[in-house]
Amino acid sequence: MGALTPLPGLTRTQAWILAARPKTLTAAAAPVVVGTGVAAFHGVASLLPAAAALVGSLLIQVATNLANDYYDFVRGGDTHERVGPMRVTQAGVLPPETVKRGMLATLTAAFLVGVYLVWVGGWPIVLIGLASMACAVLYTGGPFPLAYHGLGDLFVFVFFGLVAVNGTAYVQARFWPVDGLLAGVAMGALITNILVVNNLRDIPTDARAGKRTLAVRLGVQGTRVEYALLMTVAFLVPPVGVVTLAWPRWTLATLLVVPLATAPLRRVLGFTEPRELLPALGETSRVVAVYGALLGLGLALT
Repeated sequence: MGALTPLPGLTRTQAWILAARPKTLTAAAAPVVVGTGVAAFHGVASLLPAAAALVGSLLIQVATNLANDYYDFVRGGDTHERVGPMRVTQAGVLPPETVKRGMLATLTAAFLVGVYLVWVGGWPIVLIGLASMACAVLYTGGPFPLAYHGLGDLFVFVFFGLVAVNGTAYVQARFWPVDGLLAGVAMGALITNILVVNNLRDIPTDARAGKRTLAVRLGVQGTRVEYALLMTVAFLVPPVGVVTLAWPRWTLATLLVVPLATAPLRRVLGFTEPRELLPALGETSRVVAVYGALLGLGLALT
């Protein structure tokens, strides 16, 4: 797979774990948990399709991370000025072509998992699977990289929220529950906020590299408003579900996550230097994980 540039105490396995960015995997797991909760709410939860959806989602997330690592480097988006967590290609930990091959291998594994899901769910899963795999690459790769044209936030909201939740529910229920749409909005909003924090931190370096993310276009104040608005939308969803769709009152347990969400919100609204946002990335990921677990469980307790 290519030679490593040695770093003190870093093994090949540790290098690949670093490249996979395990802290981001809550963004792939939480929507599957919620989608399974939607299926359970309708009495049609199924273990094997849910497990396959989880594995497929995790693989596509890892492939996206590897693609970002590779394409941001070759496009010049990652430089020594970058403040965020280490990118293995830019840091010289793994050669670019090695990371690219890792991305392709991960997408192949996701495709194989998708074969089973297509067998279970039919042609709609073909469309969902192919679109998800394509966007994993096109997010930062291809002739029109989504992230470089301010479309990254929309991509995350649609694919990690609406598509992931509803696709997971569909392979178990074999129909499209309307609850999945509302739950998908909640997860899409929260998971998009992981990207919002990342892009808010990188506004200065992205702007210099010509990476016109939505954060670069909105500016610091506009991106702060986006983060707060998305967080608000997510916490409004469970009460709306209880009132309009007869969701179990257990779903209101998600409101217990509000205190957990205040820490990253304060950082986003009050930071003065990009480095101050580094903890907000992990804190926002924890909000996604806990909120997703409580919403999925609350829907299942019907």
